[in-house]
Amino acid sequence: MATVATDLYEVLGVARDATEEAIRKAYRGLAKKHHPDLNPGDAAAEETFKRVQRAYDILSDAEKRRQYDAGEIDAEGNETPRKYYREYAGADGADAYGNAAGFEDFGDIFADLFRQRGRGGQGENVHVRMRGHDVRYTMEVPFAEAVNGAKKRVTMPDGQALDISIPVGVRDGQVLRLRGKGGPGLGGAEAGDAYVTVHVLPHARFRREGNDIHVEVPVAIDEAVLGAKIRVPTVAGAVTMTVPAGSNDGSTLRLRGKGVPAAGGGTAGDQIVTLRIVLPKEPDDELKAFLEGWRKDNAYDPRAGMEGGR
Repeated sequence: MATVATDLYEVLGVARDATEEAIRKAYRGLAKKHHPDLNPGDAAAEETFKRVQRAYDILSDAEKRRQYDAGEIDAEGNETPRKYYREYAGADGADAYGNAAGFEDFGDIFADLFRQRGRGGQGENVHVRMRGHDVRYTMEVPFAEAVNGAKKRVTMPDGQALDISIPVGVRDGQVLRLRGKGGPGLGGAEAGDAYVTVHVLPHARFRREGNDIHVEVPVAIDEAVLGAKIRVPTVAGAVTMTVPAGSNDGSTLRLRGKGVPAAGGGTAGDQIVTLRIVLPKEPDDELKAFLEGWRKDNAYDPRAGMEGGR
């Protein structure tokens, strides 16, 4: 039977001095491999995914990583027990819990708990309220969903499903706050929050700059010379665009309002289209003959002035 790693660095397969980037890279690879959505019905993969997620939640947070390395929290993120006991005895056999003298350096709520018991007697019920702890996750979002917004269901480390609304125009690295989706509160106190860092996946065709989206579109030589109406892809679907006659390779056209949609009623970005003239894979004899005849009377040098590095 295989041994399950309990050390967080072993879970991610990185060294203890690993950089943040190395930790992030290791997490992404393992999360994709073991994600429950990609391994339906595989209990072992689901359990591995939970351990990987818990490890990353701690090691990707600088303060939590410091606490873990110092032994202040365990692999689950819980505080490790600390003893503040010292020897004490009373000739009169007084109750050791009658005051807080038998304990020292309680810098948290438990010191108050013992003091309250000392003042009120052991028969008094002590109600402790403590807000739940915050949790942090990372989530990869496809380019189009980041631009247009989406609803995502993700699997939490504890196996529960969480529905997340991806806002329109979310940026790479943006952190979403989910109120009340963190750890449960103590004594009826409110739950903590969940913070989700969004990583926008690159697109094979589109590129975002601010709220504008850039795309390169191939055009035939006749479309560039004579002009044409062509279909152009956008993140919201294809639209018709006019290519002006005499367009050159590298010419840019602007589709207003076809970039990143406006959030909250603002102005949407534009889509910037760069034309790329593409010749036929095998020009036919008629095209060759035409160009040969055209070149005799209309030849020009598009590289004029480039000699000498000027």
